[in-house]
Amino acid sequence: MTVNLRNVGLFALVAALFVITGMTQSWNVTLTIFNMGLISAILALGVNMQWGYAGLFNIGIMGFVAVGGLAAVLVSMPPVNDAWAAGGLQIIFGLILGAATIALAIQFWKRMAPGRARALGMLVILVGGFFLFRAVFDPAVSAVEAVNPAATGYLGGLGLPILLAWPAGGLLAAGCAWLIGKTALGLRSDYLAIATLGIAEIIISVLKNEDWLARGVKNVVGLPRPVPYEVNLQRSPEFVERVTAWGFDPVTASGITVKLAYAGLFATVLLVLVLLAELALRSPWGRMMRAIRDNEIAAAAMGKNVTKRHLQIFVIGCAVCGIAGAMMTTLDGQLTPGTYQPLRFTFLIWVMVIVGGSGNNWGAVLGGFLIWWLWVMVEPIGLWLIQSVVAGMGPGMLRTHLIESAAHMRLLTMGVILLLVLRFSPRGLIPEK
Repeated sequence: MTVNLRNVGLFALVAALFVITGMTQSWNVTLTIFNMGLISAILALGVNMQWGYAGLFNIGIMGFVAVGGLAAVLVSMPPVNDAWAAGGLQIIFGLILGAATIALAIQFWKRMAPGRARALGMLVILVGGFFLFRAVFDPAVSAVEAVNPAATGYLGGLGLPILLAWPAGGLLAAGCAWLIGKTALGLRSDYLAIATLGIAEIIISVLKNEDWLARGVKNVVGLPRPVPYEVNLQRSPEFVERVTAWGFDPVTASGITVKLAYAGLFATVLLVLVLLAELALRSPWGRMMRAIRDNEIAAAAMGKNVTKRHLQIFVIGCAVCGIAGAMMTTLDGQLTPGTYQPLRFTFLIWVMVIVGGSGNNWGAVLGGFLIWWLWVMVEPIGLWLIQSVVAGMGPGMLRTHLIESAAHMRLLTMGVILLLVLRFSPRGLIPEK
């Protein structure tokens, strides 16, 4: 069997899993899983760029996904005029003061000669700037968060179309990645992993606690949608007449139509990103990145700026994750910072990349679909299997324990699949050429 035919067969097998789910359960369920599979494939693609192209071990993925979700709020939600009047401009001014303090401290450190005077000057700048920042920032935050806290209590956004939030999420995540990469990319791989995980926790903690920014754990709900609402379709005489003539229930058909519209948008973004990633991988730049990944010392000896190239790919990969984060928030219709769990979902995305094939863009896409389908479906399938096994048992502690253990089938299955792939196909299902 040729390599291309084998790869097509793997994608066909994954497609068959979705079709079987639709036939045995419902197409609404299948499309829900499929849409999140598209987003998961984009996330896996972003991580694959960092690890597969350059060998960067980033486990702070959820932080950049959260930044993308924040962009959806900042771009699409309408501004809260009362909050802006209460202290919006003062918050902006306070943030500028904080940034100016850091910039002044950096310039002072660079220009002053080493010694006690430089250390004392840095201390004065940082401490004085901190107190000045808090004096301006804190009263404004309190005023903004006091504006109808049950419904708003934050500044809102720009009120622009939600689709603009997707590239904005990528740009915002790229900006954060550039700031992080300037300091963290000089670390060794294991320290880089710890640093990115810690930074992701910081980003998520900021989202949870700064209510003026995106309501914190109160969540922002009711984000605009790029597709129609189901209830509006059900109220449309033309839609009801059309689906009824085809023999469909209008309620079910409206849900399927909306999910298909989301799938079309997400699939378009995925295909564009895969095309760009493939062009980059096959270009001289892509060959240089793989050379740096395989032997940094040899690449540096040939005149390549390893740190600069690492920063490039780190920013690009995080931008892709930011786009996926904005798409995920759009699909959910709300921003819920409490759901961003760095360790749990970062592990899942890394499993997608490893199982699909590190260094291969199509392998990352395959892994995204396959692992997400398994993550969702393994628990109900496991419960059915366990119930079938214990059907002949009488009531007792063993039977109860086995049924309750179905909730742990997800993590068990992920571990088993990872072990099997690493044993029999250590380079992934679709390995790098």
